[in-house]
Amino acid sequence: MAFSSLLIFAGALLVAAGSPGPSIAALVARVISKGFRDVFPFLAAMWIGEAIWLSMAVFGLAFVAQTFHLAFVVVKWAGVAYLVYLAWKMWTAPVAVGDADMPREDSSARLFLAGMAVTLGNPKIMMFYLALLPTIIDLGAVTLLGWAELTLTMAIVLIAIDLTWVLAAAQARKLLRSKRAMLIANRISAATMGGAAAAIAARS
Repeated sequence: MAFSSLLIFAGALLVAAGSPGPSIAALVARVISKGFRDVFPFLAAMWIGEAIWLSMAVFGLAFVAQTFHLAFVVVKWAGVAYLVYLAWKMWTAPVAVGDADMPREDSSARLFLAGMAVTLGNPKIMMFYLALLPTIIDLGAVTLLGWAELTLTMAIVLIAIDLTWVLAAAQARKLLRSKRAMLIANRISAATMGGAAAAIAARS
């Protein structure tokens, strides 16, 4: 695939994925509330989910999303429900600073499933790959090698964006040392997580 085409795709993805949306809001809220060490299953699921959407677009499977629309609606609302659950846990979490008093971490599997639900059920991501991408790239001319190049480009852009958000949220978390600051952080994180759920639920 032409390098210029990959650059155009990377630029469009940078704008689309870099703007704060439900997935970024959920990620930042999680890091501020519990730190960055347990968010990598969530991140991996987000990246895999976007790769799935990209693959569907490249291989001409957009009709699957339409044919099995109900399945994607179920995934969307499952993601919304889990984000609401996480928001409630953050709102009611203990505010002691000691590690022994921190809330129990969710399992890697649950975080992975949450990230997958948020990504596959996010209409913004779906519309980028199934509607906008065909206007940027001639999908009919994409070979298997071209798909691999697009996937690699997508991974590089998303990893750079998401890790930047993680580092920013982790730095903000370091400033939160008092119980009052932790309480405020938990409440803000809960509100942000709830807002992410509302944003996904409101989009059609």
